[in-house]
Amino acid sequence: MVKAISILGCTGSIGRQTAAVAEYTGIRVAALTANRQIDRLEEQARRFRPEFVAVYDETAARELKVALADTDIRVGSGMDGLLEAATLDSIDCVVTAVSGAVGLKPTLAAIEAKKRIALANKETLVCAGEIVMRRAGETGAEIIPVDSEHSAIFQCLMGRGPGELKKILLTCSGGPFRGQKRGTLENITPAQAVKHPRWNMGAKISVDSATLMNKGLEFIEAMRLFGVTPDDIQVVIHPQSVIHSMVELIDGTVIAQMGVPDMGLPIQLALTYPERLPSMFDRLDFTSLQGLTFEAPDLENFPCLRLAIDCARRGGTAGCVMSAANEEAVHLFLKEKLGFNRIYDLAAAAVEKLADDDASDLETILAADAEARQFVHETTGV
Repeated sequence: MVKAISILGCTGSIGRQTAAVAEYTGIRVAALTANRQIDRLEEQARRFRPEFVAVYDETAARELKVALADTDIRVGSGMDGLLEAATLDSIDCVVTAVSGAVGLKPTLAAIEAKKRIALANKETLVCAGEIVMRRAGETGAEIIPVDSEHSAIFQCLMGRGPGELKKILLTCSGGPFRGQKRGTLENITPAQAVKHPRWNMGAKISVDSATLMNKGLEFIEAMRLFGVTPDDIQVVIHPQSVIHSMVELIDGTVIAQMGVPDMGLPIQLALTYPERLPSMFDRLDFTSLQGLTFEAPDLENFPCLRLAIDCARRGGTAGCVMSAANEEAVHLFLKEKLGFNRIYDLAAAAVEKLADDDASDLETILAADAEARQFVHETTGV
């Protein structure tokens, strides 16, 4: 297990849960980063006493430096601050809990420094999965998934040979609007969209779960993480969120990973692997389960998932463009400047207009990301 970690995105849901797991397991928190929530970051800094903290927003970073002047904690800012936090000599693991393509450069820097990556940033593999996985293989850096579904697949494949896997069964709760028609979702509010029936998550990922875009991003992420094709992955709606994902082996055996719906469990495994430690989380009580059900996803009324699968098949910058456009559209929706159904419309339009077959280098990928974001704002006029 790791001894010291850096948490990129420490003020978000995954970041806060990671800090709690680290405290419980006795793992040292050596670095923390946030976007601009300096009140919460200052609180965490005083609690964990890391050697370094960084704030992506330059103005907020200056304010935090003043606030922490009575400590010996160094304060960095911008992308340089994130890169330093990801590559400190004193850490052996980087938890990438930031949202969006901003996590790409720090992840690659951590890979070059041969750190373990506890990966909670979907966009890293959606946008640049081939580059990231290839470089991790070349340097020997470990990538341990934190998403509950990918952690489940990772666990189901432990000890399996490379030729034993037949299919990945990627489970999905269906979100808060499962069973509804697209036409009835036009006037959905942000408050309704973030109210997930099973998981307690941040606003952006909750909206992605409501549109099923989150499962689409996870589809692409699974393809990259486990080196499979789109035809090797099947999405299965499982509303109870007890089975976090499954694998089918070549002989027809299906292995499932089960547990309570708590992100703390995959976070802890990513930090302690290959060991397992006692945890502070609830145990699954089979006698209280009322039944486990499964169904096919509704791609007609939740077309974001279909779009993501199409992007997985297309390759190039399609996934990056889709992810960036979706992220900007979700932010506008959360600000009540965009209707719920427009999220898909904008992501699909961006892919149709901007996606390219070339995703050979980081500069091309980052340019595609920026272009997709600009497209959303130009199209909406917001």
